[in-house]
Amino acid sequence: MSLFRKFFGSKSKRSEEELKSDDRGRYMPEIKLPIDERFTINFKANGGKFLYCENLNEAFENLGHIIKENEWSEEQVLVLDSNLDDKFKSCDLLSTKNINTSTFFLTTCENLIANDGSLLISSKQIFEKKLPELPFNVVVFATTSQIVENIGEGLRGIKTKNKQKIPTNITTIKHFKSSNEKDFLSYGSSAKNLYLLLLEDL
Repeated sequence: MSLFRKFFGSKSKRSEEELKSDDRGRYMPEIKLPIDERFTINFKANGGKFLYCENLNEAFENLGHIIKENEWSEEQVLVLDSNLDDKFKSCDLLSTKNINTSTFFLTTCENLIANDGSLLISSKQIFEKKLPELPFNVVVFATTSQIVENIGEGLRGIKTKNKQKIPTNITTIKHFKSSNEKDFLSYGSSAKNLYLLLLEDL
């Protein structure tokens, strides 16, 4: 028997093995990517801009790059969360709570949803504002521990963390396209030019 036949067998036997292999592959579950990779892929597919940060200083630097790239250094930034305003005070932002005079919105979120690349937000971030009322340009600061599988898991997390008072105005931001792009999938939703500063905390 040749070396080839010794390792691979006859043609008919090889065909049978290939068939079995195909059958087995058909019924085996798909191998899932890690949750953070799935979020990143889906987030980018939605049109989001993603900046990974190993530490807080890197987050400050990346925010500075975003501001410089868009020429926002002389523009006001909407910051509704006082804690976030304090966290980024070293960035010398021209922060305001006036939507009408702001060029971009700096905020956090409740969760990052892996299966569709969306961001789950609530009244903790936007109070009682509606998404279309907020600036078109949005910079979201979040951490890797906020990535969850789906919206249901995110909603359960919100309920668990806020047993005394569950936030209202819960919604998702999913479409991150430029204002001149038309996508029938985003019809009726508020598309945003969105940057994500994702801080590693795991």
